[in-house]
Amino acid sequence: MRCFTPLLALAVSTNSALALDMPAPSRVDAVTVFLSGAEVTRVAKVKIDKGEHTIIFNDVPAGAVPGSIRVEGKATGKLDIGSVDTQRKLLARAESQAADVERKKFEDDIEALRDQKTVVEAQAQAAETQKALITNLTQLPTRPAPVAGQGASEDWPKVLSLIAQSTTDASKLLLDAQLKVRDLDRKIEDLEKKLASLAPPRTEQTEVKVNVEAGSPLDADLTIRYQIANANWAPIYDARLVTGSKTAPPKLTLARRAAITQKSGENWDNVTLQLSTARPSEGAAAPVIDTQIVDFEPEFKPRPMPMARAEKSKAPMAEDAAAGMTMDEVAQATAVAPPPAEPISEQVATLTSAPFEATFAVPGKVTIVGSGETKRVVLMTEEVEPALSSRTVPKMEPNAYLYAKLKFAKGTPLLPGKAYLFRDGTFVGNGNLPLLTPGEEHDLGFGLDDQVKVRFAVLEEKRGETGLISTSRVDSRNFRVTVKNLHERPIDLVILDRIPVSQAQDIKVEFTGKAAPTKQNVEEKRGVMSFNARLEPDEEKVLEYGYRTSWPAAKSIIYGP
Repeated sequence: MRCFTPLLALAVSTNSALALDMPAPSRVDAVTVFLSGAEVTRVAKVKIDKGEHTIIFNDVPAGAVPGSIRVEGKATGKLDIGSVDTQRKLLARAESQAADVERKKFEDDIEALRDQKTVVEAQAQAAETQKALITNLTQLPTRPAPVAGQGASEDWPKVLSLIAQSTTDASKLLLDAQLKVRDLDRKIEDLEKKLASLAPPRTEQTEVKVNVEAGSPLDADLTIRYQIANANWAPIYDARLVTGSKTAPPKLTLARRAAITQKSGENWDNVTLQLSTARPSEGAAAPVIDTQIVDFEPEFKPRPMPMARAEKSKAPMAEDAAAGMTMDEVAQATAVAPPPAEPISEQVATLTSAPFEATFAVPGKVTIVGSGETKRVVLMTEEVEPALSSRTVPKMEPNAYLYAKLKFAKGTPLLPGKAYLFRDGTFVGNGNLPLLTPGEEHDLGFGLDDQVKVRFAVLEEKRGETGLISTSRVDSRNFRVTVKNLHERPIDLVILDRIPVSQAQDIKVEFTGKAAPTKQNVEEKRGVMSFNARLEPDEEKVLEYGYRTSWPAAKSIIYGP
């Protein structure tokens, strides 16, 4: 097979009047799905005679990005591509043409079933009418008996027996008709669903015309590549923690998965699938930043007030000067100068760029329908030995939560995604993983830690005044936290709390208490502090701390959230 070079630029075909049109069906062979968008590869085999020809592909979806369409391949002889033209048209897809016969059969079957339903409904109506007539016969015994000599009396036992038998027959006929109608409705509904699942007879597609010239009769394997926007994949994780025992260390198994969806309008049947972390749809260059200036605010020039009639006689010179000016000139002379113009800035989307690009090849062949249903595949599974710890915020709730510290020394980074959390085989909830590069640490919560007991108490809440000359108000608050480790092994405990942050110079906030915080401004949050401790099995610790707020007595304060 000889390779030929594709012409990447899309050009308008010339000399197509002499070209022979050759429709060529293709199939999806491979797909690379990005975090946003996908690249689809279609393949086709064609036999080409010597001369100029136009190969037409009608099975490229309408959502294909025109500038991304590329045609290349191999041939058994010399084959040159002159141009590649694209346009969106209402075309009959290959699978639509193949479904026409089946569609016609379904429509005929539905029509026949509806005819049967009409006949059965007529039988049911006849049975209803018969029952109504029989109901009228049951009124005969209540009529007055005929006068003697005017007619013979009825044999009522025989009449009643006949009414009962006829009622039974009519009821059976009605019930049988109703059952048949229900069965026919089910069959019609099933056929209508099958009919709706078939490809529409005509749909909007991208028509690709490839103008080629063959030096001799040959066979060619053509490849069409294009990108679509309505596809993506998102990372999801299964985090399974085994907490271990006194002798067995904890283990964490992290299964990386991918949730893939696509709404391109075409099905990807038995394709080779790759998942890439690249973002081809994002901007290729940094945003443009313009010059920013700073200047003094313009001075305010008050607009002259209109003079009263009595005052106009006192200013004849000004009136004479204005007499020769138009209204626009007067307004321009008295208007306040506008502030200096500032450059217009355009809001741009935030682009989060990771220093890597990874591609995951999904094993085997994969099928993903084009209706937006989610397809989940496993990418890889890793196992680490995490460091367990407990974390509590006793002022908010007297519970501790178990955390596992993740750290992967090597491999591909973890992309942001949702994590399904399991602890000792039990599902405990959902979490979120941020972007983690190799060597970076992250604490992942695994639910309540019942083996760490937490108690919180308010020791003091007192307000008063201090000072003789300059009086100040004081608010003192003190707390006690008691924690106990019931685990079989030592555990690191983090106790989180906060003290108010002053927003005014006259408001002073001082930390008080016996226990000093291990870290202040945790996660760059002002006023948030942590007390770190390592508790041995069955060990109990008590922390006492608080804060003191003072401010001028003439003012009032409020505590924000």
